[in-house]
Amino acid sequence: MIKVGIIALWLGSLTYIYFRGKVRLSFFRTVFNHTALLAPVNAFMYLFSAVPARPYISDTGIKGLVALDENWEVIRAEAANLAQAERIRAAANNDDAGFNSFFKTGWKRFYLKWYDAEHPSAAELCPRTVALLRQIPEVKAALFAVLPPGAKLNPHRDPYAGSLRYHLGLDTPNADGCFIEVDGQRYSWRNGESVVFDETYIHWAENTTDQTRTILFCDLERPLKYGWAARFNRWFSRVVMTAAASPNQEGDQVGLVSRLFRFSAVVGQYRRRFKRWNKTVYQLVRAALVLGVIALIIFL
Repeated sequence: MIKVGIIALWLGSLTYIYFRGKVRLSFFRTVFNHTALLAPVNAFMYLFSAVPARPYISDTGIKGLVALDENWEVIRAEAANLAQAERIRAAANNDDAGFNSFFKTGWKRFYLKWYDAEHPSAAELCPRTVALLRQIPEVKAALFAVLPPGAKLNPHRDPYAGSLRYHLGLDTPNADGCFIEVDGQRYSWRNGESVVFDETYIHWAENTTDQTRTILFCDLERPLKYGWAARFNRWFSRVVMTAAASPNQEGDQVGLVSRLFRFSAVVGQYRRRFKRWNKTVYQLVRAALVLGVIALIIFL
């Protein structure tokens, strides 16, 4: 009976997440990716969320973000120094589980903070930005993110609903041709302007201009209605999200998930060859494996 209840909870959560928002991925893709894995946890976050269920959030109640907005030129200067030194870059060793797929079109990053992981390189190279971030406990993760001309990030939703996403324009094309679209609503970055959105809605980004876009990209702790729910969110973030930590350079912390991703990246080479050989057979085998795991959970 308990098992049946767990399965019902999982299916109900997954169904809610699939129909949430106006824009959807295919049901197949929703079921067979990280959305399914974290569906009950994310449904919990939505249930107790203290912010409206909409793509863009006009008021998070996080007062400290004003300090980031006001100091955007200070932050931009440190990002520019990093870019000149070629420190904003893709992961060198297939050890960035969270953003690996973004690197394909030239997206780059430099971590300033990642949950409870240690990044000594950030404090050394960006002391003023790191000092500002430390004054805002609601900022759980932060990085400089670069989207070069012609780059596109395909439609996706982020895996964990315990956060909201903050973008601050630092060095952007200041044009509508460089944009992010969240649940069908488009926003174009501008220097010195910020936006907060719910990254668990389907979103994608593209830079059709001839200029590079650089932003400050932060994960904010999602405001929840009750203290006990917020404590669960912090515990889950500390344990699970920290495990996805990726380094800027040697000496920075590498989380367990990102360490394991090195192995999965090697396996992925063979998976992609299989997919190129016959996409239909690949999808059938993938579905059979997932269904087999579900069957084991149900019947064991």
